[in-house]
Formats: sequence, C-alpha cells, structure tokens
Amino acid sequence: MLIYNAEIYTMDSAGIIPTGWLRTENSKIKEIGTGIPENIPDDSIDAQGGMLLPGFIDAHTHLGIIEDGIDFEGDDCNESTDPFSPQMRAIDGINPFDRCFEEARMRGITSAASSPGSANPCGGEICAVKTNGRRIDDMLIKQCGIKFAMGENPKNVYNGKDEAPITRMAVAAVIREGLYKARRYVHDMDSYYSDGENYDPPEYDIKCEALMPLLERKMKAFFHCHRADDICTAMRIAHEFSIDPVIIHGTEGYKIADILAEEEVPVICGPLICDRCKPEMKGLELKNTAVLHENGVKTAICTDHTVIPIQYLPLSAQAAVKGGLELSEALRTLTVNPAEILGIDDITGTLAAGKDADLQLYAKGQNPLDLMSEPLLVMISGEICRKDI
Repeated sequence: MLIYNAEIYTMDSAGIIPTGWLRTENSKIKEIGTGIPENIPDDSIDAQGGMLLPGFIDAHTHLGIIEDGIDFEGDDCNESTDPFSPQMRAIDGINPFDRCFEEARMRGITSAASSPGSANPCGGEICAVKTNGRRIDDMLIKQCGIKFAMGENPKNVYNGKDEAPITRMAVAAVIREGLYKARRYVHDMDSYYSDGENYDPPEYDIKCEALMPLLERKMKAFFHCHRADDICTAMRIAHEFSIDPVIIHGTEGYKIADILAEEEVPVICGPLICDRCKPEMKGLELKNTAVLHENGVKTAICTDHTVIPIQYLPLSAQAAVKGGLELSEALRTLTVNPAEILGIDDITGTLAAGKDADLQLYAKGQNPLDLMSEPLLVMISGEICRKDI
C-alpha cells in the first residue's frame, strides 16, 4: 500500500519529511521517499498533507492482565502468595479479547508492554505486544525483562499478611537473595557444562532459570520506584549484580535527574494525570519528564493502564508538555524512546524501511496529543485497524 502527500515524522535520523510517501508490503515498511511519486496505484491513500508518524508505544501497562470491568476474575496481575516470583510470565495472564486493546488501537497505540504488578519485590516477566490480534503468542514482540518493586507496594501487601517483607530493608534483601541464588545457579551450571565429569548440574530451579537471561544481560530489570531513595536502592542492586536497570514511574526522578543521567538509567514516567493517591507519590509533579530530559535522561511516558485508561496515553504526553517538555520530545517519549527502552527498536518505534508497518495518520494541522484528536488511519504490522480517510 502507498501513502503519499504526507508530512512524515520518521522519529529517526531522517527527521521530518515535509512532503513524502511511504510504501508498505505485507507487514513491513518497504520504502520511504520524498515528494509525490509518479505512479500512484488506485488503492493508495492521499494523506492530504497530514502527519504520518509511528504508532504510539505504552512502555508500562497491565493491559489484558487486568481486564476491564471484571474485578477478581479478570485480575491476574499479582501472584501475592510468594514475594519473589520471577517465574511468573505476564503473557500467561493476558486476555487479548479485553476491549481495551481495541481502545488502544483506535487511539493509535500499536504496541504496549504488559507487566506483572508491584505487590511482590519480584513479580515476573514483562512482555511487549502488538495491540492487534486474537492469540497473544502471535501478538508478542519480545519478552523484555523482569519486574521488581521497591517501596510502599510490597511493604503494604506483606504487612497485611504479617510476614516479610514489611520494610524497605527486607524488600531489598528479598531481591538480593533471589539474585544471589540465581548467580550461583549460573555458576554451577557453567561448571557442569565446562567439566561434566567433575561437576553435577544444579537441581532445577524455575526461579533461577527465569533470572538467567537477566544476569546474562539479555533482559533488563524494570524497577517500580516512586521515591528518589527507592530509585537509588534499585540502582545499587543493579550495580551489585551487573544488570541493566530501567526505572518505572520515577515520580521523584527530578530530585536526582543528574544522578540518573550519570548512571545512564532510563525512566518510564507515569501515570501523570492522576492524584497523589499514596504517600510515595506525594512528590508527583508535571515537570518531572521535562527535568529528566533536560538532564539527559532517556524517558518514555506510560499510562500504567488500568490506572489511567490506555487511550489517554497521548493526553499523558500532553500533560508532560504542560510541565515543560517540548512537543517534539513528547512525541519521542511515545515512539522511539519506549522502543529503545524496551529493546524493540529493531522492529518498531520509527518509520524506516524494514521496520514493521506500525503507523498512524492525522489530519493536517492536528496535534496528535490533543484530547479531541483521533487518527484517520492506524496500521499495525501492515494491517489496517482504523481508516477514516
């Protein structure tokens, strides 16, 4: 399919093409060009000068793992019977028929990371998925990393059970214990593979197996943190085990933005359009994303769906603009930045030949972050999911 006469926001080094065209073939972007092509097939789409940009990516949600309007029966987010559960996989709890997937598609959100919750110091494996499909296996982009949680949430959950962890010290200790065991498991496994005559393999441990890709830096460690001190604890643990951290929420990130920049730790900011609903969120400020960006921290914006419904992801970015973030950077927090943070930038997040055809089109002069904006066209992996042009 050919889309022409478009203002193309590639979100990569090619920048903005004032008047250009994009051709898709099957699920991929075939080529991008400037000007108006000479031969225009009958089934082509005239963008009429509208903005063509990558589909939005919500970098942290509980999409499909907490279903809309169902309560306990549809809530598979937290296995809060064990504080350390890296073997849990979000993909096993996601219902792709949840109507919020359609609400995401209709607002131009073509991919999302769906995560276990933050009841446990370690909650399980996060996956990035496309928002279009009927079987989650076919929608899967990548298993991105392991979810950890610092601070108030695990404290509250296990204080209510009258068992550890009920302090920040214990939360960190639970995480350390699990990672130490996994590191020893990897060492014992390596010894067996290098010298099977003198070493036996360790007894199978599903938790250690789940953490092996993290310790091998094939996955990232996603830490739920709101307070600045919790963010620093997450970085401390990441240093101890030489793992790659990502901060989820980072509500008080602006207090230590220079430190985060020095450590090169990315932050997924959000939710932004919400109240200060618990003590660890008392420092919530709209300026957070802007301050982080100004200090050189790579940022993405999330809804934390179902906390904020996923269709309000663009509005969340607009709130960050109100807090001082430039519009051009706000668009990056929904496209290329989350793709890079999640490790899916080889597939999506920018418009370039060879990438998946995940894109959206807005009418000329329309701001895609405005509350009243709706995309005229949404395409996911080359399939048209919305067309109003």
